[in-house]
Amino acid sequence: MMALSAGKLWGMRRMADANGRFKMTAVDQRPPIKGPIAKHYGTAEAPFADVARFKALLVQTLQDQSSAMLLDPHFAVPVGLADLSPAKGLIVTLEDSIFEDDGAGRRSSEIDDWSVNKIKRMGGDAVKVLAWYRPDADAAINAHQQDFVKRIGAACARYDIPFLFELLVFPLASDAHQTKDYVEMAGKKADDVLASVEEFAKPDYGVDVFKLESPVAANAVPGVDGEGWQAVQATFDEMGRLAGRPWVMLSAGAGKAAFRNILTHAYRAGASGYLAGRAIWLDAFGHFPDWERMRADLAGEASAYMADLNALTDAEAAPWHAHPVFGGDGRAFVPADASFRHGYGEM
Repeated sequence: MMALSAGKLWGMRRMADANGRFKMTAVDQRPPIKGPIAKHYGTAEAPFADVARFKALLVQTLQDQSSAMLLDPHFAVPVGLADLSPAKGLIVTLEDSIFEDDGAGRRSSEIDDWSVNKIKRMGGDAVKVLAWYRPDADAAINAHQQDFVKRIGAACARYDIPFLFELLVFPLASDAHQTKDYVEMAGKKADDVLASVEEFAKPDYGVDVFKLESPVAANAVPGVDGEGWQAVQATFDEMGRLAGRPWVMLSAGAGKAAFRNILTHAYRAGASGYLAGRAIWLDAFGHFPDWERMRADLAGEASAYMADLNALTDAEAAPWHAHPVFGGDGRAFVPADASFRHGYGEM
């Protein structure tokens, strides 16, 4: 059983709704937005103005349905931050979208000139980091990824801000359908996902909230009460057990129906909400560069989809502060805990 320091507790509360459930929208994607825009123009790089304008549009149209929004320093923070209501939680991504990949594994790194300290100073409520990981990748690469996450976790502890950690498996050069795109790995193995969660659940990494992918291919997840759902549920249950702290689901580009099915399993396994992007806004983005149609679809279909996810979340997700790691009774809120007082004087 544990309690949270004052800064981490406040950040966790800021990310969640009033009942402790996470309804978070990801606006930090870079290659999945930059790539189609660059293709439209026939250029090597997408114009900054178009990428930033779309991210600002996401903030404007989707924040009402969100408890918090995830912004990136490259595009969303410079342009979209002004549109974000101060009543919403602010999560800032720290990992660079460009990673090293020599076929034996992927090496992650921070965005240049950004740090946990800088995110804290700008008023961020949490730091989000994505690390690619495969238990069977090259040992030196896995050691690099482990050290990268430990470094971020230690900095989050030092600056007293929640560490929201996103974990994704990926294809090696030896795998079929090898790609460097930000898509769900074709043919991923549940054992790889589970072993990765087990590794980073160790206390050395300092993770406060996991952002996890489905351990089963999105289109193969039937949803609770669908055909063969019990076997899939058992895998989600094991993932939740291994996480050992509050966790949310990411969409990884899954379709709307598939992602909703995923959430039904995750919530039964103890998840506290979602942090999703493309499942929510990708259909609207398909109308680029028709800005008015994109806005209409985001304000209409995408917002209605979020309202449906939120109703499901309200009904079935576990409040983060009721997680067994806090004793199951919200002990993260007990101000008499010594860890709460440490460094802040008597309260």
